[in-house]
Amino acid sequence: MIPRIGKPSTRSILAFIHDLVAAFVAWGVAFLLRFNFEMPADFQSTFYMTVGWVVLIDGATFLSFRLYRGLWRYASLHDLRNLLAAVGFVALAIPTAMVLIYPGIIVPRSVYVLHPLLLAAIMGGSRLAYRGWKDRNIGRIGAFDGKPVLILGAGDAAIMLLRELARSTEWRVVGLLDDDPAKAGRQILGAVVLGRTDALEEMAHRFGVSNAIIAMPSTSHQVRKRLVELCQAADVRPLTVPSFEDLMGGKVAVSQIRQVELDDLLGRDPVKLDNAGLHRFFDDRTVLVTGAGGSIGSELCRQIAKFAPSRLVLFEQSEFNLYQMEQEFHEVYPGVPVTFIMGDVKNQERVDAVFKRFRPELVFHAAAYKHVPLMESGNAWETVRNNVLGTRVVASAAVRYGADKFVMVSTDKAVNPTNVMGASKRLAEIVCQRMQGSGSTRFVVVRFGNVLGSTGSVIPKFRKQIEAGGPITVTHPDVTRYFMSIPEAAQLVLQAGLMGQGGEIFVLDMGEPVRIIDLARDMVRLSGLTEEDIDIEFVGLRAGEKLFEELLCDGETTMATPHPKLRIAKSRPVSSECDGQLDAWLDSPDDKSDEAVREILRARVPEYSVG
Repeated sequence: MIPRIGKPSTRSILAFIHDLVAAFVAWGVAFLLRFNFEMPADFQSTFYMTVGWVVLIDGATFLSFRLYRGLWRYASLHDLRNLLAAVGFVALAIPTAMVLIYPGIIVPRSVYVLHPLLLAAIMGGSRLAYRGWKDRNIGRIGAFDGKPVLILGAGDAAIMLLRELARSTEWRVVGLLDDDPAKAGRQILGAVVLGRTDALEEMAHRFGVSNAIIAMPSTSHQVRKRLVELCQAADVRPLTVPSFEDLMGGKVAVSQIRQVELDDLLGRDPVKLDNAGLHRFFDDRTVLVTGAGGSIGSELCRQIAKFAPSRLVLFEQSEFNLYQMEQEFHEVYPGVPVTFIMGDVKNQERVDAVFKRFRPELVFHAAAYKHVPLMESGNAWETVRNNVLGTRVVASAAVRYGADKFVMVSTDKAVNPTNVMGASKRLAEIVCQRMQGSGSTRFVVVRFGNVLGSTGSVIPKFRKQIEAGGPITVTHPDVTRYFMSIPEAAQLVLQAGLMGQGGEIFVLDMGEPVRIIDLARDMVRLSGLTEEDIDIEFVGLRAGEKLFEELLCDGETTMATPHPKLRIAKSRPVSSECDGQLDAWLDSPDDKSDEAVREILRARVPEYSVG
């Protein structure tokens, strides 16, 4: 199908007129050069007889080669190739036309050679000069009165950034720093590579720079952390460009400079997904996500929406969270069929009604209570009912209504748990393992650690404490946790759901654990402050908390999978028989004391020990 071309713009018309004038001038100058600017009268008449046809042929060729679709301001090599192709065609077409139209007329052969050369020089030069003027890129990078800035890095991203900043009225690039010795002293689009990144402090003082832009979107987080530390030592504010994945995907422009965030320092390698497999997995299927308004549940919904499900059902207990998802999906994913369902996963009747109506083929169960200290005291029974009974209700509905797969989102706190929340999640894992084989539904469990910025996580808390002037409260100087980004966790949950054949517990590669005290210090520095400005206080471990989180229970080992960030835990065998006593306990309407709940959990979860 040929796209419709709208009415030509004023700029296109002016550009066409310019090129017609260029054709006239090039033909005339070619004659003048041939006769050393002393053209005989006979050839003057030849010029006047032929110039109209030349301009007509040139103009028709320019239109045929669609030279006016682009903007001169963004003239590129692609535009230059089109222009040269058009001029090359003209070089052949005009001599042929002259022989056909005026068989007896004599046009010097050198004119036929000079005309296309002059035409290419005038048309190409005009475009280049216009782009240089619009970019203000002749002799400088950025605005004369812009804030001086150093760019850290001299690769592809830095080149893209220089092109963008050439049009900036805010920044003036004074130079680049890069650790590649081969680039030292070189010029890139008018900016000089001044030396290695270690010279940042010296160069910042020399040029009066108070900002540096890290233009290395694909580098490791260790390198980014070192560059941020160099900026802090030089009293320079670190900025960065968007991720290379976002730049290549066209989601953002390199000019969207932002402050360095904690994610940049704790960043991990991008997840490689089996996109073709995921498309087949979700395409034209109904998907149900419980806890769809939470941190992980909402990101699962966003990721699933990209794979064209026939319907996405969002099941959520919080009215406000579900309302937010409704607003977001109507704006961002208008083409995805979505249903927003208010409901409690513990309500068997409500869950059954949803399954009966929509018959979901894939179920992602992310609904859970997750806050360890809050669930430990006074809320233990409600935690077990929500995390275990809720899982059993949704899982049994999945079996009854023939869902293909049930994917449970678990946690590293289910490993050798020392708190009610972790023990309840381990018991929920056991419920899923027991249900495997009870019908056609395949059960898959995915276990991972903390996610950056999730509801109730330590990072938003630290951010608020810094904004309030401190102090930052850390439980213990040696406490460590595993962290990954919310999108990464959600993507790996989808990948595990695709790969799982039933009965597996997938363990995500969480990388190296992070000391919370180091995380707090990084957040202080990224806020432009020091530990002298913000105090850090140790308040002691709270009820149920561990110093170190684990990803495997005692006696568990893992098996590799085809995906480098997913392993399968070889957990202890679990009977597939239905546990009637557990069901009766979960269905009991009576409220249970915290101690009574812990006693039952100890009996049901051998790995559980009260911290």
